[in-house]
Formats: sequence, C-alpha cells, structure tokens
Amino acid sequence: MLHKLNLEHILFLDIETVPENEHFNQLEEPTQELWDQKTKYKRTDAISAEDFYKNAGIWAEFGKIICISVGYFILKNDKRQFRVTSFHGDEIQLLKEFKALLSSHFSQTKHLLCAHNGKEFDFPYIARRMLINSVELPYKLNLFGKKPWEVPHLDTMELWKFGDYKHYTSLKLMASVLGIPSPKEDIDGSMVKDVYYKEKNLDRIITYCELDVVTTAQVFLRLRNESLLVQEEILHI
Repeated sequence: MLHKLNLEHILFLDIETVPENEHFNQLEEPTQELWDQKTKYKRTDAISAEDFYKNAGIWAEFGKIICISVGYFILKNDKRQFRVTSFHGDEIQLLKEFKALLSSHFSQTKHLLCAHNGKEFDFPYIARRMLINSVELPYKLNLFGKKPWEVPHLDTMELWKFGDYKHYTSLKLMASVLGIPSPKEDIDGSMVKDVYYKEKNLDRIITYCELDVVTTAQVFLRLRNESLLVQEEILHI
C-alpha cells in the first residue's frame, strides 16, 4: 500500500516543545497544583512536582510549541527534491502559519501528514495547542467523526510496529537499523529546554528539528524500499 502513495501528497513534519514557563515557580498556584496532580503517576516520592517540571514540554497542557518543521517532495522529469522549511517563534503565529500551509497546499483528501510517533505526540499536541490558543483546527487535524481509515495521518513508528502495540522505537534507532546515515545533530530532545531558555539559541533547535524531518522522510523511503535522498536533493528554504 505504501508504494501506491504519491510522495508529493505527503507532508512530513516534526515539532519541538518546551515548558510554557522556564521555572515552576512562574506558574500560578492552581496551575502548580494541577501539574502536581497530572504528573503523580510519573514521579517517585523522591521527585517533587517542581523538580519534574523540566519535563513539562511533553504535555500540551503545560508546554508550548517553539518550532514546526515540515518537508515535502517535488518530483519533476524523473528528478526529485525534498524541500524543508520551519515555522518558529511566537506560538500563536507559527500555528497560524502552519495552518495556512495545510489549508493552501495540503487540504485535499489525497494529502497526508507523516511524523515519527506523530499519532501519539505531534498531531494531538498541535491540535491541543491550537485549541488552547483559539486557533480553529484545520481539516487535517480535526478527527471528530472520522473513521480510523479516514484519518489522514501516517506514522513511521506505527508502520514499523507491524501491529505490535507494546513496542516503541526511536527515530534514531530506526534510522540506524535501516542503514540511514545519522545526521550530525549537536543536540538531542533532552537538551531543547536549556538551549531555548538558557542559551536562547532557537536556530540550533530549528536545525535539529529539520534534520529529524529529513530523517523521517528517509525512513519512509526505506519502508518503501526506495533509494535514500542524497544531500543535493535536500533544499532548506
């Protein structure tokens, strides 16, 4: 079935998130209590809600999106190009810009969104942050009333599971076992919060996010048993 999909109809994406505030004590007291309640199941008695707040970016209710990177294929005259771009900065603005892209270029039934672990993280996180920020959901993220086979989302991790629901495979591991060259990333997901709040270096995060989009596209190509992208085919715009 994957071979029947037109690559030009797929938008590959990745998001980077951080806690909505840098420090736990910047939260209002009711929000601190809600955070405490939300994360009790994840913490041991030795870890306080304040200490655990460094992980708040994982939850859309307590985090925010600082970057959405996307990539898409252009196929012409037996040549292909993979174009990558990012929306970043103010969350409301980047969400509106991302929505505009979906509405103008990826809104038809044939279009699909693809991310690694996207069904569990990226897609619902974007949708929740849109609702929190009063941004109307685009068609591709509004799943209400849709049957499972009507959901326009692809997930490279889900494709790798082959029905095994207890299995988690990171993008990095999946790329490694599939023989995809590892991108030269200078940060990982655990460092994003400090790079954003302490270093204030959003450019590093954007680069990291875009590399993950390229890797997701490479994984998808391998799942179709197609040749990998070479550097000359990747264009950052």
